Amino acid sequence: MEIALPADWQTALSAETAKPYFADLSAFVDAQRETHTVFPPASDVFNAFLLTPLASVKVFILGQDPYHDDGQAHGLAFSVLPGVKPPPSLRNIFKELQSDLDIETPKNSGDLSPWARQGVLLLNTVLTVRAHEAASHKGKGWETFTDAVIATVSAKPEPVVFVLWGAHAQKKRPLIDDTRHTVWASAHPSPLSANAGFFGSKPFSAVNAALESRGQTPIDWRLS
Repeated sequence: MEIALPADWQTALSAETAKPYFADLSAFVDAQRETHTVFPPASDVFNAFLLTPLASVKVFILGQDPYHDDGQAHGLAFSVLPGVKPPPSLRNIFKELQSDLDIETPKNSGDLSPWARQGVLLLNTVLTVRAHEAASHKGKGWETFTDAVIATVSAKPEPVVFVLWGAHAQKKRPLIDDTRHTVWASAHPSPLSANAGFFGSKPFSAVNAALESRGQTPIDWRLS
């Protein structure tokens, strides 16, 4: 597995990617690609890092598993490629965005790359998945790597807003220095939990309020 990381991420994570578990993880993913369809494509696995260099990270939205249906995953948590119908969780994110900031998203467009380019790190805790088999690459080493990423962002001298949607993401809270960073937690946008505390939580305005309180530029959440 080619580790396509921009320079600052590569420097920050070089010790992590040199550990034996990461070599085992890389070999596992390569072997999976030989016998199965794996999402996202190999060239997209590290897109979150490519679009949001470490120095640029202002907001960290943590996801769980890549989308596992055809043509969806492209290396950004919750995001799908242009022209792909947004899955249910993303549709709920867009509903809350409209409710919170009166921002409508383009129809049948769920590409969140414009957020990533403004400093929103959209990272799943697992970065690959076998096609049509949710969580099939869980427990293979990705979680160890992405825990190191969370700790690396937490060590940044500049404050970051961490957005933790759902119990899975909130389990990562001990990795975050919440004396220096803002942590925004709520229910997950999944249809199974959106009505239990995601809808009405107004995360987008809360993130921007936290950024502006520190003199940072707010995120333009529009996608068009």
